Order: sequence, then C-alpha cells, then structure tokens
Amino acid sequence: MKSILWVLVFAVELASAQKLKKADKAVIDNLQQHVTFLADDKLEGRRTGTKGEKLAAEYIRSTFESAGFTPKGENGSYLQAFEVNDGKEVSKISHLIINDHDLKLNEEYFPFSFSPNQGFETTASVALHESGNPWFLDIKELVESNKTNPHFDLVGAIKTQAADAAKKGANAFFIYNSSELEDGLKFEPREKVTPLAIPVIYIAKKPVETHFKDETASADIKLKVDIQEKKRTGNNVIGFINNNAANTIIIGAHYDHLGYGEDHNSLFTGNTPAVHNGADDNASGTAAMIELGKLLKASKVKTNNYLLIAFSGEELGLFGSKYFTEHPTIDLSKVNYMVNLDMVGRLKDSTRGLNIGGYGTSPAWGELITPADKYFKLKFDSSGTGPSDHTSFYRKDVPVLFFFTGIHSDYHKPSDDADKVNYPGELQVVKYIYALIEKTNKRGKLPFSRTREVQMNTSASFKVTLGIMPDYTFTGAGVRVDGISEGKIAQKAGLKAGDVITQLNDYKFGDVQGYMQALNKFNKGDAAKVKVKRGSEELNFDVIF
Repeated sequence: MKSILWVLVFAVELASAQKLKKADKAVIDNLQQHVTFLADDKLEGRRTGTKGEKLAAEYIRSTFESAGFTPKGENGSYLQAFEVNDGKEVSKISHLIINDHDLKLNEEYFPFSFSPNQGFETTASVALHESGNPWFLDIKELVESNKTNPHFDLVGAIKTQAADAAKKGANAFFIYNSSELEDGLKFEPREKVTPLAIPVIYIAKKPVETHFKDETASADIKLKVDIQEKKRTGNNVIGFINNNAANTIIIGAHYDHLGYGEDHNSLFTGNTPAVHNGADDNASGTAAMIELGKLLKASKVKTNNYLLIAFSGEELGLFGSKYFTEHPTIDLSKVNYMVNLDMVGRLKDSTRGLNIGGYGTSPAWGELITPADKYFKLKFDSSGTGPSDHTSFYRKDVPVLFFFTGIHSDYHKPSDDADKVNYPGELQVVKYIYALIEKTNKRGKLPFSRTREVQMNTSASFKVTLGIMPDYTFTGAGVRVDGISEGKIAQKAGLKAGDVITQLNDYKFGDVQGYMQALNKFNKGDAAKVKVKRGSEELNFDVIF
C-alpha cells in the first residue's frame, strides 16, 4: 500500500514538474516574441515620437488588452501622451529677400538659433553702420587668425559683436565669410540660449558676391525671422490589474530606444547611420514586465493591485516616467513600491550576476531579499536614483527596486539585437521578481527611506561634481536642479531643487551637455562661482570642488 501511495505521489510530482516546465517554455517563447517584434528593423529603433515608437506602443497596448489588463492611461485608453521638446526649427514664414531674390533657407542663409523673432524691410549697404539698419561683419579675419587656436569660440565672438552692434542701434547683424577656410557655422536646433536683442543672420558666399560685391552699393532687404520650438509626442502605455486592494505595486520598463542615434546618445562610431534596435535596452525589460504582469494576473497574489507601465522618453532623460509621476493616473499615495526592469536580457550563464538597485529605499528590502541566492549572484546598490525610470518614483518618496543584468559591448550600439538575448536567463529574472512580490504581499505598505544619490549619466567620468541631479525635461536655458545629494557641495552651498544653474565661473551653458562640459574644466580643490536663477532672483554661490 505504501509503495502504491509513493508511486501516486511521485506521479503527481512528476506531472507538476512537467507542467511547470511547459509553463516556463511558454514564458520563454513569449519573451522571445516580444523582444523580436520590438527590436525589429521596421520599428527603426523606437525613438520617442516616431512611427517606430507608435508601432511599439500599439504592440504593447494590444498585448495588455489580450492579457486582460484594464486601460489606465488617459480618457479610458491605455496611452498617456506627453510632449518632448525637440529643440528649435526655423518656420516656413521666415525669409530673407535681397533685391527681390528670395534666398533659400540653409543653402543661402540661416538665422542663428539665438536670434529673436523679428522682421523688417529696409535699404542698406555693407559699408555703412547706421542706426536702424542692419550691420555686416566679414568673419574672414576671425577665422584665419584663429585657425590654429582650438580654444577660440567663434560663435561667442559673433555674439559679442552682435550685442555691441545692437547697443549702437543696429536692427540686425549679418555675417558672411570671404575666407577660403571653412567656419563650421550652422543653425543649432538644440542650443538653449536667451535670444539676443537683434537677429543674427549668416549669408553664404554666392548671395554675398551677387548682391554685396560693391560694399558701398545699397540693397533692398526684407527679413523675417520666426524660430519656434519643435515638439514631438511620446506615449506611456499603462495597464491595470485591479484586485480591489488598498495599495498598488507599479511594475515598469521603458520601451523607447535611440532610433538612428539622432539624439547624440549613441556609442556607435561608424559613419553611416544605422538602426539601434535596443533588444536588451530595453525590449528585454518591456518583455519581462509584460510576462510578469500576466503571471500576477493569473496568480492568487491579490493583496495589492498592479499597475504595468511601459515608459517612453527614458533615453532622453526619463521624460515618460517623470511625466507620469507629475500626472499620475492613480493615487501615488497608495503606491506600495515600484519595480523597474531595464536591460534584463543579458544574464551571463557563467556568473549569473543580477544587479538590484534601490536596496536602501525601504528597510523591508533588507528583510525580504536574501543576499545569498541559490541561482543568482546578487549585487546590491542602495541608491534610489540612477539613469533609469525608478528615479522618478524615488523622487516621490516611493520605495523602488531596479533590476539589471549588466552593461555589455553592444550597449547603445546597432549591434544590440534580439538573437543576443538570453531568454532562459530572463525567465529566471521574471521568476525571481515574482517570488519577491509574492513575499511582499504578506505585508502591508512598505516604509520609504531616503538614500544617497548618484549621477544620471553612467557613461560620463567627472573629476568633480556639484552633487545635483539635472532635470533632463527642462526646456529653458540652463540646468534645472531636480534633486540635491545629501552632504554634497550643492547642498552645503545652499542650492535647492528647482534652481536653474546658468554659469560656472566664466563658463556659460544652456543645457545639461554644456553644464557637463563646463564641469569637466574643474579639478578637485578648485574654487568656483555658481550662478543660479531662483524664481525671479539671480543668485551666486561660492563653492570649492
């Protein structure tokens, strides 16, 4: 009798094991299907605001709907739209007409991006500098005398002379170059600067030779400058699993990537633009989020609700997650914690290393997560901030966990393709997170703890730091402070979140990239004066790096 019972028990266990293996295989197949679709060339790298991003959003929306997730975007849909500033563009109503010849924009002329939107009709000559008329500057001498000076700022010199001309009554400043040396000047769509008082216009050689060969001769000039902000629209995709619970766990992953590298965030060094498919970054995280949601939907783990969010705009600076936390579609005070999956598709079978960030954002994590795991070799980072979407939730006092299988040689390159993803390894990551969520469901709302803050840009190497987190979504001139690191220079000096930093010593900058370039000019021990706009005030802070 005992032997019969043993056989029956063994048969049940064997059937259960076979069923589990079958379920695991189904998840692996689904992960591969999701990543293969999202990382296909036809999506052209899923750059935020493009057709490829919209195709990806529609795929995720359809998958959410098939899985039975309730729409939790805007207006009863799965989507939550947000705007991304794409720099500036010269509108079609802009024109420069000289002696009835309508010059071609970008071929025969262009306005500098720091030009104000103005227009006029007048008669003027190159030789005369009269009040109320445009002034002309041949930059030949500037270009030739500084051809071996790598530190010379040609644009800065032009701005200085244009500002001086404006003070003396000029209503525009026209630039041309009669030198055989190239000047490299062009309209800079991403430059964030305060407009000068008058338009500054570059005219190419051919129209100058045609209309201004005689510098004393007058020419009829009609100018209209209209520079507008260029916008594109991204979409978060949001689904909800409603268990009628008091609190909600958010599971997120960004689905956008780099397109062809147009936003200058690629590490590709080739000359021909190529599609960046982003299979690991972050089709893998998106796929894992979808499959984790489906497992939770089918489970008995019901003491929390679940909100699944596929973010866009992460590669541009956490646009989508920041927008969601500023415009939440659920009550953020009822959020238990947030799990972020970013690049979970390259688990190495030899080392099985799994990085977990946000470990210090709740004392509960130390109690729930065992450092010694039977499958993974875990590596912990206590910080709640970093270069991914969990940062946006940490800033709203939400405990977070960030899962990541590590950087690899294909990161931010066209070679990050679907066939390089370790799908069985990704399954293990999904199962690990599922088991952890299962543990937390035995508890109530987890307490939140503040942690140290880290730099957003993991690829940058700085000799010094102010200890601020930049707001990458800020569209004004300067760098708006999104957060201040505890005990760092900025906090000690008195800077606050919301301040806009515009200058370090003599180094002025209009955006985060300019700020980083300025920061790299300082060494440890250097003194600096930090110029800041705080509301309508302009403040100066003295710091020592």
